[in-house]
Amino acid sequence: MKVPISWLREYVEWDLPLDDLASQIDVSIAVVAAIEQTGVPDVDGNLGLYRVGRVLEAGKHPNADRLQLCLVDVGEGEPRRIVCGAWNFGAGATVAVALPGAVLPGGMKLERAKLRGEVSDGMILSERELELGPDHSGILVLPDGEPGAPLADVIPLGETLLDLEVTNNRSDLLSVYGVARDLSALLRADLAPMPGTDPERVGEEPVEVEIEDLEGCPRYIGRLFRDVHIGPSPPWLRARLTAAGMRPISNVVDITNYVMLGLGNPLHAFDFSQLAEGRVVVRRARSGEELRTLDGELRTLDADDLVIADAQRAIALAGIMGGEDTEVSESTTSVLVEAANFEPVGIWRSSERMRLRTEGSNRWEKGVDPYLAEPAAALATELLVELTGARWTGHTDVQGELPERPLVPYRPERADEVIGLEVARSDQEDRLTHLGLELEGSSYRVPTWRARDLTREIDLVEEVARFELDRVPFTLPLRREMTGRLSREQRLRRRLEDVLVGLGLSEVITPSLRADDVDPNAITLEEPISIELAVLRTELLPSLIDFAARNVEVGNQRVALFEIAHVYLPRGDELPDEPLHVAGILEGGFPAAKGIADAIYAAFKTTPLVAPAEHRLFHPGKTARTEAGLFGEVHPAALDGSWGAFELDLESLFAVARDPVRYEDVITYPAVRQDLAFSIPEDVPAGDLVDAAEAAAGTELREMRVFDVYRGPQVGEGRKSIAFSVEFQSPERTLSDEDAATLRRRIVDALRERFDAELRSG
Repeated sequence: MKVPISWLREYVEWDLPLDDLASQIDVSIAVVAAIEQTGVPDVDGNLGLYRVGRVLEAGKHPNADRLQLCLVDVGEGEPRRIVCGAWNFGAGATVAVALPGAVLPGGMKLERAKLRGEVSDGMILSERELELGPDHSGILVLPDGEPGAPLADVIPLGETLLDLEVTNNRSDLLSVYGVARDLSALLRADLAPMPGTDPERVGEEPVEVEIEDLEGCPRYIGRLFRDVHIGPSPPWLRARLTAAGMRPISNVVDITNYVMLGLGNPLHAFDFSQLAEGRVVVRRARSGEELRTLDGELRTLDADDLVIADAQRAIALAGIMGGEDTEVSESTTSVLVEAANFEPVGIWRSSERMRLRTEGSNRWEKGVDPYLAEPAAALATELLVELTGARWTGHTDVQGELPERPLVPYRPERADEVIGLEVARSDQEDRLTHLGLELEGSSYRVPTWRARDLTREIDLVEEVARFELDRVPFTLPLRREMTGRLSREQRLRRRLEDVLVGLGLSEVITPSLRADDVDPNAITLEEPISIELAVLRTELLPSLIDFAARNVEVGNQRVALFEIAHVYLPRGDELPDEPLHVAGILEGGFPAAKGIADAIYAAFKTTPLVAPAEHRLFHPGKTARTEAGLFGEVHPAALDGSWGAFELDLESLFAVARDPVRYEDVITYPAVRQDLAFSIPEDVPAGDLVDAAEAAAGTELREMRVFDVYRGPQVGEGRKSIAFSVEFQSPERTLSDEDAATLRRRIVDALRERFDAELRSG
């Protein structure tokens, strides 16, 4: 939400420096993403070089057919000769002029220049050159003005904006007046009355409005205007819309957008002459009904879509976008203005299904105060009469049962307890009343624009607290008998995180929802956030593979990621099982994945039971399974390059972890190291050999590590040779050669008996 400072000052005043004001807003109202400057820079007297000019003479440039040579009075006695490329004006026109030395929007400094042999002593400006709007087809012709007068006195030349990030529960802040209301509470300043006063109505024409779905549309105000003159909006209005991020279109459309930005209630204007029988019907669409919206798209409607219709067909998607057939055009003379209220969820569903988001739908789906329609209609009426010469001739206000203002009990002492400091009762009341709440006994009556999010006492406490945050001390809350410790699972999870971070992996958080899932029974949301976020995932790796691919696309190197999150395993009609998994992905293929898996198990002082496995995301023959999950090399069809990945179930992993860790004394006796190579059947995993050797040799076998695997004619078909580095060591004595030979013999006998292993060397 871009908030022009000049607009905000119309409703509340302050004398703080802008940076200080923005800091306070950032803490207490909404995140200030940026402070932006638009238009003419206000530096070193620059605004004084922008003047109102009167064109005394205008004629063809002697050396260029497409240029005009003008004589312009800028209040200096002697007129200035200025070359201009536009032809939409002539002698007698009042124009905007920048003199040499002026700094233009964008930072360029204007100099006296010779154009096709004629000196140009200034520039006659278009609205785009002043950043008042997008029009560059002609220069900006002013309604009137005294030559030489400061241009800033006639039109806004520059604007400072606050770019606010508003949370979803504060739809009232999606308007300049809503921000001003919170700012008045923050600064304890007076708030100007809400703008807009109904002018005198000059007719009693009937406006026929029928609401078939009062749940979807609890209120609809329709106002009819005759003798509307369509044209461009005045410069101040175009400038204000442009600064707020909207494109000026015409005076009628600009007024509806101005009211939406100012008060927060979206409006829509129809060409009344194009409404069949002059009727408005608010109803659900007929299945298969079609509507060509203002963006030119022919849309097929669903029976759940709420539409605005006339006597024959749908003419607008309620709260989202109007239709082409009833669009206000240059030939329009009669306008029906809609100031309505729509139920949020239905608007959101239609907007998501059609992938059509607008400024209006963004506000409706967050909830708009139904009582706001009336002041919005009044402000629009005032501006239409003033800026288009329209006559207001008809009015109707059709409404169902509108919500009452909630009454919320409140205890000031409870606020002190929760906030952690004492806030005077008068200060608490002052803050809340500035926000529109009214004290009734020991309760507060909540205003309609906050009825959605202020429903409990703690909500009111939060309203007081957010304006006192700069006084809250940075201390831990005092609690009696504050005791506690990490659970075993918490300790093990922290150890796991430390290991992965220590190995160079970065933690990521990916959405729990995906577009699809390999499990056909995976849970699909009935009302998904979007098509891409519709199914609860049953595994983490697909999300990590997507993130790794995205990192590669943007040029990141040495990508190594992990995530610890829940997966959602369906259980029929019951709630899903939600085990906690850890998954990771990094470059380096199978060796990298195995190294990570070994490090994880080593951190838990245990040895995994490893066996070959297959999985659609992993390379055949380069995949292994432990009791907790999988690791291996990512299949090239899933991700280009050599990548290793793993996904483990934490409950299974923690079940085999040795915790608490028991540390042994460092053995000071020397170790006996030998290499043993065995010929074994091809399908025997190396891990099984290690387990059998440890069982046979006992604790004096300190380490048995694979360092070579060989396949070839020397070991025979269907067999392979695996070489181990073996270390024998005793904590009680120095082992002799005979001791080592005995241990070696036990290992050889055990492997021969269990796996048909033949000792090749050692």
